[in-house]
Amino acid sequence: MSFVKTLFGGLPGRAQSVAAFHNAVATSAPLAAQQTYSVPVSMLRRFQSTSTEKPADSADIKRLSMLRNIGISAHIDSGKTTCTERILFYTGRIKEIHDVRGRDGVGAKMDSMELEREKGITIQSAATYASWGDYNVNIIDTPGHVDFTIEVERALRVLDGACLILCSVSGVQSQTITVDRQMRRYNVPRLSFINKMDRAGANPFRIIDQMRQKLKLTAAAVQIPIGTEDQFRGVVDLIQWKALYNEGDNGENLVSKDIPADLIELATEKRHELIEQLANVDDNIADIYLNEEIPTAEQFITAIRTATINLKFTPVLMGSAFKNTAVQPLLNAIVDYLPNPTEVTNTALNIADNEKPVELTPYSGNPFVGLAFKLEEGRYGQLTYMRIYQGALKKGSFITNVKTGKKIKVPRLVRMHASDMEDVDELGAGEIGAMFGVDCASGDTFTDGTVQVSLSSMFVPQPVISLSLSPIGKESPNFSKALNRFQKEDPTFRVHVDKESKETIISGMGELHLQIYVERMKREYNVECLTGKPQVAFRETITQAAKFNYTHKKQSGGAGQFGRVMGVLEPMELDEETGKDVAFENRVIGGNIPTNFIPACEKGFVDALEKGPLIGHPVNGLRMVLEDGAAHAVDSSELAFRIATKNAFNEAFAKAKPTILEPIMNVAITAPTEFQGAVIGGLNKRKGTVVDTEIQEDYFNVTADVPLNDMFGYSTELRSATQGKGEFSMEYKDHQPVQTHVQEQLIQEYKKKEAAKSK
Repeated sequence: MSFVKTLFGGLPGRAQSVAAFHNAVATSAPLAAQQTYSVPVSMLRRFQSTSTEKPADSADIKRLSMLRNIGISAHIDSGKTTCTERILFYTGRIKEIHDVRGRDGVGAKMDSMELEREKGITIQSAATYASWGDYNVNIIDTPGHVDFTIEVERALRVLDGACLILCSVSGVQSQTITVDRQMRRYNVPRLSFINKMDRAGANPFRIIDQMRQKLKLTAAAVQIPIGTEDQFRGVVDLIQWKALYNEGDNGENLVSKDIPADLIELATEKRHELIEQLANVDDNIADIYLNEEIPTAEQFITAIRTATINLKFTPVLMGSAFKNTAVQPLLNAIVDYLPNPTEVTNTALNIADNEKPVELTPYSGNPFVGLAFKLEEGRYGQLTYMRIYQGALKKGSFITNVKTGKKIKVPRLVRMHASDMEDVDELGAGEIGAMFGVDCASGDTFTDGTVQVSLSSMFVPQPVISLSLSPIGKESPNFSKALNRFQKEDPTFRVHVDKESKETIISGMGELHLQIYVERMKREYNVECLTGKPQVAFRETITQAAKFNYTHKKQSGGAGQFGRVMGVLEPMELDEETGKDVAFENRVIGGNIPTNFIPACEKGFVDALEKGPLIGHPVNGLRMVLEDGAAHAVDSSELAFRIATKNAFNEAFAKAKPTILEPIMNVAITAPTEFQGAVIGGLNKRKGTVVDTEIQEDYFNVTADVPLNDMFGYSTELRSATQGKGEFSMEYKDHQPVQTHVQEQLIQEYKKKEAAKSK
């Protein structure tokens, strides 16, 4: 029996695993000597190099080498949740398959929220774990909709590897580009899976070209399809040089056969392309390529794994999760190509040593360090998702919140399986779990108290849209309780009370984002709410520098008020390091303004930023430089200088050619080609600027930059213009100046509103 037949032939569904692969390798020649999965020497060296800790024990190293923490990410509707459902079935975690929009009304396991099942979308990322042979895989299924981008952000912050899913027809879409950017931000190695190979118009090689051009990835197929569209039956594995078919009611049996004769030529061409791409990133493969030889399966696997972990290469697999085809090879690829926790460098900041970066070693004998990356309100109190980077977390042990310094006892530890949970006594280094009853915020670092280190927090995008919110009928305590909980769970959801109108304002990433929270208040807290017209997050700024020289005097018998400030207000670019685009600079010399009044001047500057003079929106993109001033021995006070600075700001702002900035959205639309004229006409009407158009057979994709203020009600317009066949997604791009006539209009509306209030 050939090596590959030993590997794949006739293995029953759930026993079919990487364990079988290792056994096959161990008993076959000539790969037996080469294909070993023992612990790499570099990994042992890394463990033993930590001077303060005792050396790692072999059981812990073996456990870590058999662990994978992965996320499944993609554009909306690419099949992430369906793919996760099949993975859970083939690994034996669930006994039946249910689909996202299934007729049985059960819904996918990972979409546990009632709203998710109704709308057929993922709203919250869900965690689970599964076993594939001897390997343990922690999986986080993330939402695809851009409004819930924070869920993807925090998942990628704590994962070691990711699976990027692409649709075989739509390919690289707007949210795919966003997910790619997030993966790069956290240096997450990924493999790609081209899903929906059974769809009409499926073309995986066009998608691979898009990955190279749009995402600038060194990507190559490690499989080719056997048939496409409704004829899709399986894949050819270019590494093992065998055809793989799924048999059984749910595709649980993976059967290996010889490659069909009509595919030999294409398979040879694509394997040559794979070798070429790998030769660009791996010296060993380059030598083999120059000698015009074919690498062995073991050489392929080693080269792909090394290049993937080093972020130099992306292997591309293909299949159809919905049709239960080629999901098991994806699982094999996950354990073969994605890193274990020891192969990823995680650093923390040592608070005791001027925030000097220190490398964390994922070994259970080291001092405990963990990150709370997600919060949920569970049935038994707050559920805190935790990634353990170092040491072990034990039930009943005491841990310290680095931010607050509070010492807390761990009352209950669980492993998550979507909404279900399984109690455990201990979570080792590199694992992901959850604990109950611990009060903390998302992004808090926990240690055992012996080390003072903090993990860097995740990137949180700024909200772009706001709604006024008021409960229908009598206000109940549940209203504020719900808003507090949602804010704690989701850093992109903000709540504040407008000082003048006294209305509760909620802000978020998009209309759907806020709609979901309003709906959740009704379902989970029995609070029905009325929402006001959406408000766009305008900003005010200046376009040129202006000097100020302002004196604040007030005399009303007895001690008066006196403060004089001089300086300049100037435009400021965003500082990439700090992420700030406003600053207050003190350049006063000679003590003309006593140093104890400088903080009051800064407070006056901060007061002025809150509400701009043009339309009452926050001000950004400027620096206030305080150069000189004067004080009175009796009449000067902190209040006088605070008022003087605020008034000086407003005076200089008016002279510095102020402008209003509006959020510009990057809008991606897909619709049948016959509606192209209507769609582009609709974008022009909404002041959109077309950035890119692409035609793919019967469909076209258009990307445009459109002001958010002009995007309200667009979904209804697009549906009617395309007979319900068009779909779009939008994502915040940046703030840009509004047109002059729009600025005049906004200022007039603001003045009318202010005049109405003063009556």
